[in-house]
Formats: sequence, structure tokens, C-alpha cells
Amino acid sequence: MNMKPLEDLAQRLRQFAAAREWDQFHSPKNLAMALVAEAGELAAEFQWLTEARSCAPDAEQLARIRAESADVLLYLVRLSDKLGFDLLAAADAKIEENERRYPADKVRGSSRKYTEY
Repeated sequence: MNMKPLEDLAQRLRQFAAAREWDQFHSPKNLAMALVAEAGELAAEFQWLTEARSCAPDAEQLARIRAESADVLLYLVRLSDKLGFDLLAAADAKIEENERRYPADKVRGSSRKYTEY
């Protein structure tokens, strides 16, 4: 797995915060709260769309979705950097866990939680 782009992004965010003396505000609690707020802004872009419309946003909507998605990613990268964990390794481990919890032969085509099958 190529970590370089994510490491570069974390470093760029560290420099961005340092240049503005914002590191003092970037506690894990504050970053998590900001992440939730940005995820809410992303969700708001889809709130009243039909399923079909959500799959094909117009250019203006897509630009807003892209910007909000970037905000979510940036706060998540900053949070993982502040807490010192490898975000990609955590994601890989979570996928492996989900593969065990949701075996394809048992859950294919079902949206039920793993505790329900």
C-alpha cells in the first residue's frame, strides 16, 4: 500500500496549522467535532434529493459535494495524525474485520446488520 500521498497530506496539514498557530485548537476532541460538522454539511447536500438525483448531481452540486468531501477527509487525516495512527492501515484492518463479520455467501443482497443473520 502506498502511504506517501497520505503522509504528504498530513505533513501539509501540519504546516498549514503551524503557519496559522492553529495547532493549539486541533485537539482530538475538536477535530472529531469539526469532522462531524463537515460530515453533516456533506449529508445536507443529499438531504432532499431522490435516489436517482443523488447518483447524478449537477455540476454545481457535485462541486459542493467535492468540497465537503475534502473537508471530511482533511479533518480525518488531521485527527489520525494528531493521534499517531496509520489511517490507511486502520481502514485496511476494518475491511478485513467487515469481511469476517459479513461473509459474502451469507449476506449477499441483504442490508441486515451482521448480528441479524
